[in-house]
Amino acid sequence: MGTARAAPQRGIAGSTPWLVALAVFAGAALGIGGYALVYAEGFSYLSAEPQVCANCHIMQSQYDSWQKASHHHVAVCNDCHLPRGLVGQYYAKALNGFNHAKAYTLQDFAEPIAIKPFNSDIVQANCLACHRDLVHDAVMARGPAEEASCVHCHAGAGHGERAGLGGPRT
Repeated sequence: MGTARAAPQRGIAGSTPWLVALAVFAGAALGIGGYALVYAEGFSYLSAEPQVCANCHIMQSQYDSWQKASHHHVAVCNDCHLPRGLVGQYYAKALNGFNHAKAYTLQDFAEPIAIKPFNSDIVQANCLACHRDLVHDAVMARGPAEEASCVHCHAGAGHGERAGLGGPRT
């Protein structure tokens, strides 16, 4: 009868350098991410307060002009610039937050800043959601393919005069 052989034991000794590298990478990512979150006031973006939009100095003129515009007393930034519904709002916030952080970090944004098509579509949908009864015949009766852009004629509704706020929607 032969004696049973014990299976060779594999320790984590050979994987120690990989574990150390992973721990260093994870620690660096958490440290940098945590610092950026605190420095950029990251948790404030979970709120609906308009002042949050001015955390980034490039948005100060938009915030200032909104305070003087016709919608100041009835709508905050999120009411116009985020889709309806919790999931859509946080998806748009996350996507825009990433795009804004990337553009600011790489300094590759246009001056003056201008709304992108994704966000322009959100603004249009929100205009229609609030003013549907008033504008149904003028805007929506044409059908989605020919729908008139609300901000084409009402560019100053949310931010007042257009000076320094980018050009008209193209």
